[in-house]
Amino acid sequence: MLLKRFYDTRLAQASYLVGCQATGEALIIDANRDVEQYLAAATAEGMRITHVTETHIHADFLSGARELAARARARLLLSDEGGPDWRYGFAGDAGAALLKDGQTFAIGNIKVEALHTPGHTPEHLCFRITDGAATDRPMGIFTGDCIFVGDVGRPDLLERAAGHAGTMEASAHTLFRTLQKLKTLPDYLQLWPAHGAGSACGKALGAVPQTTLGYERFANWALTTGDEDAFVRLVLADQPEPPAYFAQMKRLNRDGPPPLAGSERRRPERLGAERLSEILAGGGGFVADIRRTADFAKGFVPGTTNIPRTTLPTRAGMLVPYDRPLYLLVDDGADEGGGALDEAVRDLGMIGLEVKGWFGADALAAWANGGGTLVTMPQVQPMEVVEPLAYGTVIMVDVRGRSEWDAGHLPGARHIPLPELPRRLAELPKDGQLVLHCESGSRSAVAASVLHAAGFRNVANLAGGINAWNKAGLPIEKP
Repeated sequence: MLLKRFYDTRLAQASYLVGCQATGEALIIDANRDVEQYLAAATAEGMRITHVTETHIHADFLSGARELAARARARLLLSDEGGPDWRYGFAGDAGAALLKDGQTFAIGNIKVEALHTPGHTPEHLCFRITDGAATDRPMGIFTGDCIFVGDVGRPDLLERAAGHAGTMEASAHTLFRTLQKLKTLPDYLQLWPAHGAGSACGKALGAVPQTTLGYERFANWALTTGDEDAFVRLVLADQPEPPAYFAQMKRLNRDGPPPLAGSERRRPERLGAERLSEILAGGGGFVADIRRTADFAKGFVPGTTNIPRTTLPTRAGMLVPYDRPLYLLVDDGADEGGGALDEAVRDLGMIGLEVKGWFGADALAAWANGGGTLVTMPQVQPMEVVEPLAYGTVIMVDVRGRSEWDAGHLPGARHIPLPELPRRLAELPKDGQLVLHCESGSRSAVAASVLHAAGFRNVANLAGGINAWNKAGLPIEKP
């Protein structure tokens, strides 16, 4: 048996190739939209992809399972659990075979058994693997978003991201019962999860790539919590705010993810600097300046939003509307050798955002030479805002997550988590002096650019964030 893990660091997402070396057949589990990597890996190993499946309808990236199965001429297998609302709408058109709890299929000598493991989502499957060439006992389980290293999949996304009101407590109870069943399995089973540290699909994911059921039984808080009501309270507490694009991904992945083909595989066109003013003046396009926040703060074009390349695609999924053409503004040299620019285009494509065109840094100079003004984003120190805050002449806006806010926040600050900011702009006065902050100053720098692009002009970023505030010995409010 051959096992290969693919890991996308931007998405904190894992997918897997399971191959039978005796027959050359291979299975791909939880493919993302970059299907070329799986085809290339199978070829390099002298294998052919004969089966493609996934653990559930994903919310944080666009699935590549349908396209991969078509291109590899492989058998597509999808969950038939979860009820009518969570069955795959494209299964019939794609010729997919549907899996229920306990059904098995073979990859050469390898037996794959589907286990219905609801809770994170109603249709969720795990896949138990037995290497028949070695033994008749199972080797491990691909756990998807059911069990992670040190955590479990959050059960609140159907309600908080997909809009299914009143489902998260019921899902949490279901997840508890699923975990109790899995805890009866042998301790030696290896667990291969679909996400690692940094994913928004849980709140405390570990960075170790795999684990065992026995280890998680005593090291994972969710498996050591034996009381169902206590588990429900704990699993729903302190979950990070889901990015806005999760709802879009759920819908597309359920109804039929579009293939990454045609124009989306080609590098977008570099546009002349004069086009930037046209796009911004028209109001239809969204221009993301993907330079570093420090460079953006030194001079940016009004109307552009700073989403640093290192935070793609998650921050873009929070802030970029899917119904507007997307353009990028990049550093000089970002396109050299097909590096940073192509990487950014790929990362955005993973969540279904297509880049229509891009501008080089020469667009900044052209803007200034054409009579426009490059704006700087003020960076203020903690001591500079103490007196204005006390007199009410400045409004502090905390864009951290709710759990961070609950652990301690600045006196008198308003709380609007970054993922919620685009739809809560009306809560802030456009004529007020706003100072945004987060933990270190990076998220709030992005948030400040969102406000400026929306017409807020008296905006500044708290340099160093709440860390600098604490270092200065200034007061913090705690519950």
